Amino acid sequence: MSTSTVVFITGAGRGIGKGLTQAYLQRPNHTVVGSVRDSTSPVYEELKKLPAAEGSRLILVTIDSSKLEDPAKAVKTAKEAGIDHIDIVIANAGTSPSPGPLETADLKEVVDALNVNTMSPIALYQAAKPLLEKSAKPIWISVSSAAGSIGNVPIYQTHWLLGYGMSKAAMNFFTMAIHGAQPNFIAYALHPGLVQTELGNAGAKMQGMEIAPITLEDSCAKLMASADNATREKTSGRFLDIMTDGEFPW
Repeated sequence: MSTSTVVFITGAGRGIGKGLTQAYLQRPNHTVVGSVRDSTSPVYEELKKLPAAEGSRLILVTIDSSKLEDPAKAVKTAKEAGIDHIDIVIANAGTSPSPGPLETADLKEVVDALNVNTMSPIALYQAAKPLLEKSAKPIWISVSSAAGSIGNVPIYQTHWLLGYGMSKAAMNFFTMAIHGAQPNFIAYALHPGLVQTELGNAGAKMQGMEIAPITLEDSCAKLMASADNATREKTSGRFLDIMTDGEFPW
């Protein structure tokens, strides 16, 4: 088995996914498997030019999260590129439908959000599980959101984010399901903070801010630290607020 730490990151083409891809590649002896939606986009070529530390490399795969067959194809591509195990899966790719009142919520957008934010990660887990089982410390991280906390819906008024909130809550359930089903896995959900990405800045403007308060670099560093220090006993089965070292109610 290769001594390289293998990290599989979905949504590597932008935002938090791209930040994590860049940061992990700066660590020696790390192989990053990064998924992008479209292999013909300029982003694909930009990622291929990212610098890497000694012994590290990037493998790009294609996952359109609206196509549930894509995760299995991506894992197959990774195996063909020499990947014989996966140490960390970071299910980061996601979508956020337009906010609005419950009465006028676009049900197609809700279904689309569930497919991208929940069903695609499940498909990825099913495909990646045999490779995770070959890791000495298999970790599954669901990049969730405070909007997925059912207990905080009245507090955060997240009924305005029906499709996004529901899909992240369902993702959280699935994360806990992994924790319950796999006693040797570390599986947890996390809220990365309100980050200076396209999605994060849009959310900040909805709250009256000009820009999101958390830099991409800070959020990625906190997420990576959480993985570095994760244990089955103290981390798995939790919904973490990594920027405050706190925890959300499910």
